[in-house]
Amino acid sequence: MSNDSLSAMNTSTNRTAPAREIALLTALCAAVLIAQIDTSVTNLAVQPIGHYFRVPVATLQWVVDAYNLVYAALLLSGGLLADLFGRRRVFVAGAAVFAVASILCALAPDIDALLAGRVLAGLGAACLMPASLALIRVLWPDAERRARVLGIWAACNGLAFAIGPVTGGLLVDAFGWRSVFVLALPFALLAAALALGTIPESAHREGRHFDVGGQVFGALSLGALALAGIELQRAPILSAMALAIAAIAGTLFVRVESRHGNAAMVPLPLFRQPVFQGAMAATAAMTFGMYGAVFLLPLYWQTAGTLGPAGAGFALMPMALVFALGSPFSGHLTRRLGLGSVIGGGLGMIGVGLLVVAGSVVDGTLAASQAGLVLAGLGMGLATGPLMGAAVGAVEPRHSGSAAALVNVARMAGATLGIALLGTLYALFHPNVRGLTLAMSLGGSLQIAVALWAWRRLP
Repeated sequence: MSNDSLSAMNTSTNRTAPAREIALLTALCAAVLIAQIDTSVTNLAVQPIGHYFRVPVATLQWVVDAYNLVYAALLLSGGLLADLFGRRRVFVAGAAVFAVASILCALAPDIDALLAGRVLAGLGAACLMPASLALIRVLWPDAERRARVLGIWAACNGLAFAIGPVTGGLLVDAFGWRSVFVLALPFALLAAALALGTIPESAHREGRHFDVGGQVFGALSLGALALAGIELQRAPILSAMALAIAAIAGTLFVRVESRHGNAAMVPLPLFRQPVFQGAMAATAAMTFGMYGAVFLLPLYWQTAGTLGPAGAGFALMPMALVFALGSPFSGHLTRRLGLGSVIGGGLGMIGVGLLVVAGSVVDGTLAASQAGLVLAGLGMGLATGPLMGAAVGAVEPRHSGSAAALVNVARMAGATLGIALLGTLYALFHPNVRGLTLAMSLGGSLQIAVALWAWRRLP
């Protein structure tokens, strides 16, 4: 799309009727719900799937990990495709692929067909998420309005964490494991239908192309990084090899992309912008601590006999609800207090919350753990929307797809490293509570350090 037509589209969007704007935002939020609910409900179906197909635990783990691995590996490709061939087109294609994947999983006659469906779902999510965030950058060019929209978009992450485990558990009990895969189908169809009816098309080729070398090394690096996190506990040697491959492939990726300048799949000059740098670093730090906590706490509660699987899921709900309820206010606070204050304050809340959780482990009080998690959830609600907005708002609209993919890569990388490193620290002292205390203390301290850095670096 040319600059003139993009300007005309933006003007039209600024004057969009409330009903049309609601339809636009509903379509984009449905994409978040698709990607986030899928993982949480699938976790609850793993055990009955294993019983039905009579397969070992090692195979069952790939019901979840096949999705995560493909999603991580193809994020950059999804962002580039959105910029080159049309953000609405890629968004709708991602929703359609996810719908087909959901049907394939629900009707899978054997475990191989189910795993193929999970791979296809990862491909759909890799197209959906970058396109969704990129469309917000293009459709709401005004920074203040975009901040409000991003707050609502971010709230869907918390909503998914809140309703996913409970809904998944109820579906499995009432209708069996196949029903959890049907859950994403109406969201995918709604997203595609609304997008086709309300979202104008936009694309920015401008000399960029589908760089094969960049695609291969980028996918290999991200996929190997995800594999390192997935296999850390089960196969540490394989995990170490995957981490080395990720580092080598990442280095080669940077070399290939540096030759193409602004026409690269990932234009490296983006990283010279202080706001973009800050958003990427803060996003990775945020998910490092939070995903580590969400991974380790239910594991600790169940191992210690404090809570069962269902109880652990319900214990995480207050954090998720506060995340969802706090996110819509992040845009207003950013306008009032500034980007650095809101992001720094949000990360600081997460850090203090994780330190409270670390202290509660020593005391053995579940109420204190809940207080810490609620504080951390509020911090995530305040920081997530502004971080996404800072990343895509710091770049020109023509790079919005790549920026959206990169900030999601930062989320994935932080989460992977958080689960891997904090999980290793926990395992070194398992079953002693000291391991969890050290892991939560490290995660919280990192949040506070990055909070101070973000407060000083971001405007």
